[in-house]
Amino acid sequence: MMRASVISTYGPAGNLRVQQRPIPTPDRGQVLIEVRAAGINRPDVLQRMGKYPAPPDAVPDIPGLEIAGTVVACGSVVDRWVPGDQVCALLPGGGYAEYATADALHCLPIPQGMDARHAACLPETVFTVWHNLFQLANLQSGETVLVHGGSGGIGTTAIQLASAMGAKVYTTAGSPQKCAFCELQGAIRCVNYNEQDFRDAFAVGSIDVVLDSIGGPYFERNMALLADDGRMVFINAVGGRQVRLDVLALMQRRITLTGSTLRSRSNAFKAALREAVERHVWPLVAAGQVQPIIHEVFPLAEAHRAHERMESGDFMGKLVLDM
Repeated sequence: MMRASVISTYGPAGNLRVQQRPIPTPDRGQVLIEVRAAGINRPDVLQRMGKYPAPPDAVPDIPGLEIAGTVVACGSVVDRWVPGDQVCALLPGGGYAEYATADALHCLPIPQGMDARHAACLPETVFTVWHNLFQLANLQSGETVLVHGGSGGIGTTAIQLASAMGAKVYTTAGSPQKCAFCELQGAIRCVNYNEQDFRDAFAVGSIDVVLDSIGGPYFERNMALLADDGRMVFINAVGGRQVRLDVLALMQRRITLTGSTLRSRSNAFKAALREAVERHVWPLVAAGQVQPIIHEVFPLAEAHRAHERMESGDFMGKLVLDM
């Protein structure tokens, strides 16, 4: 048996309770990982609230999309990993537990010299940023990117990775402290959206790519800032899903609007994305150009406190569960 932080019923953070569960058995293409740390992500909060159900191949009531730990067993067709390997992995769920199964093709080696806490912060954020900024938006060296919500896990990863790839990064955050933090991660400038409208901070038509998690309230301002041939990528819509779009302006300026969610994508897609991340991003991680910043670590029994912290917005970087 193992301990797991379980959604006892949908609702507030206090509904996360530690329970005993059977240790899962890996399928033929999976590995069983003894989890040492798990990253906390906003989809975990939405799942706990009943707004983001787990896919069919995930444990329905144990959140957790990214982990790091030790391989302890392998399925019959797994050929890369052996027991004892130190890995981090992208999961469809089930990470808030002492053991979890992962598709062997969704695992990456923990970079040399990195501890499990920091490694557990990488998969969900790096996969998301690489796919959206570099595969969908085709961000190029020398281009300008605006990252909204720069002080969170996705935001800091986007700032670091885009900067490392030669882009000029601007961002928004909600306090002077968060703005200073974003600029330490590599942003040229961070606009405090509680003090200034970000549209007034940049020249109209000066941004090549926008990475947006707000949605409706930011849409028209983002459109005004985008350059001709600009790209806007949505990874969330926490402020609202409905927008007003001038289709003719979209056509005349050749604007691309796109976006994605990762959790529901096929295992084959995630395997191909993992391969791209290992090829392009892992050398930057090894070189220290992309490094997770941990704000706070919580024991498994206090997963509810980690969710309360995330919902408060009072953090910079990543929140982590330590097993």
